[in-house]
Amino acid sequence: MENRIEILLEKYSHSRRDSLIPILQDIQEEVGYLSEEAIVIVGKHLGIPTSKIFGLATFYNQFRFEPKGIHHIQVCHGTACHMLGVVSIIEIIEKRLKIKAGQTSRNGKYSLEVVTCIGACSQSPVISINGVYYSKLTAERIKQILEEIMGE
Repeated sequence: MENRIEILLEKYSHSRRDSLIPILQDIQEEVGYLSEEAIVIVGKHLGIPTSKIFGLATFYNQFRFEPKGIHHIQVCHGTACHMLGVVSIIEIIEKRLKIKAGQTSRNGKYSLEVVTCIGACSQSPVISINGVYYSKLTAERIKQILEEIMGE
């Protein structure tokens, strides 16, 4: 992974602190998440303490610090989804998969991310699993979907 990050940083050879967010975005796009190793390498490259980089990265919910699971579940927590019961959907997912929002299961099969908006308000509540959208969810429907992906 270190080599991939260093190759990516070559395009930022003359960059300063103002390039930090684009660098972190590129690393996450390339590697899938921001590892401790990646943060240290970026810190050395830009001359910024790792604590400052980690502080900035944790401020923005776009950054992940664990790799995504094979089945990456994104749950919309926008206003429409919230009003139509997405909180109970999240609780069901967390209980069934034994992970919390922002985590990846120990076996690497499942990850759960709560996002601000998926952009399908008329179809609320909505989730996405690896880019496949499921809409107008109910407790029974989410249990069925989870059984399907867990049975694979």
